[in-house]
Amino acid sequence: MATDDPPSHNWLDLPREIATTILLKLGAVEILTTAQKVCTSWRSICADPAMWRSIDMRNAGDLSGMDHDLVAMCRHAVDRSHGGCVDINIEYFGTDELLKYTTDRCNHIRRLRLVCCNNISDEGLCVAATKLPLLEVLELSYCLFSKEALETIGQCCPLLKSFKLNSQGYRYTHMECDDEAQAIAKNMHGLRHLQLFGNKMTNEGLKAILDSCPHLEHLDLRRCFNVNIGGNLGKRCTEQIKDLRRPYDPTDDYEFDATIHDEESFDDDYPSGFSDIDLSDYDNYYEFSDYDDFSAYGFLYD
Repeated sequence: MATDDPPSHNWLDLPREIATTILLKLGAVEILTTAQKVCTSWRSICADPAMWRSIDMRNAGDLSGMDHDLVAMCRHAVDRSHGGCVDINIEYFGTDELLKYTTDRCNHIRRLRLVCCNNISDEGLCVAATKLPLLEVLELSYCLFSKEALETIGQCCPLLKSFKLNSQGYRYTHMECDDEAQAIAKNMHGLRHLQLFGNKMTNEGLKAILDSCPHLEHLDLRRCFNVNIGGNLGKRCTEQIKDLRRPYDPTDDYEFDATIHDEESFDDDYPSGFSDIDLSDYDNYYEFSDYDDFSAYGFLYD
């Protein structure tokens, strides 16, 4: 005897609260290019400022082959938040102008992530930092910023608890530099989490951080080949740090390319040492702007 097929369910009939929860799992690019075009109900949800408290502009990095203007899309997402954005992730396409646009309109940002944004200057980052007094989590991966910019961040963002400053892992045979470590030690005393993947600092830089950041619990020093954690320094790290990742520890859970390069293999096409990364999912996280024609960008609901 044939059994009746189970009744089918229409996703568009989901309660608004459930549909909202599902849509919140998507990135900003997916929402603007696809999800909001599904139906008027989803369009309404996607227009809610609460949807834009977290703006994740994750992308594959191939900007030349992209159909959409990510800068325009990010500005539009910021506008939709009505100033309520507290968490923003910008990858590859960040500029001084975009960062200024964002921080001018959203001064309650608590989490900022910049990945491979070489068009953001020291000045642009410093100006943004002055508008982010509530910032608690900052990631600067594969970007080019000076120690002065890091000092400004520490001075302007007193609530900073988590900081990631990541570079490609190179074996620098003659290149040691504690400038970044000293900037962190002198200006970021409240840190609890610190990741310095691929940094050129030495034991002296590490000691400065341990001396000046008494609340530090999680410290990631993988690919920091100028650091030698042994003897008394190793003992101190073990006693002071709850979660310590050493220079040669496994990198299976690191989301970017963790290949070890020799100094002579440096590629001029990637001045930040950032090449062929593997972008994994990014966890953990007004009305329309004054553009003449949003439809030209292809991401608004028609």
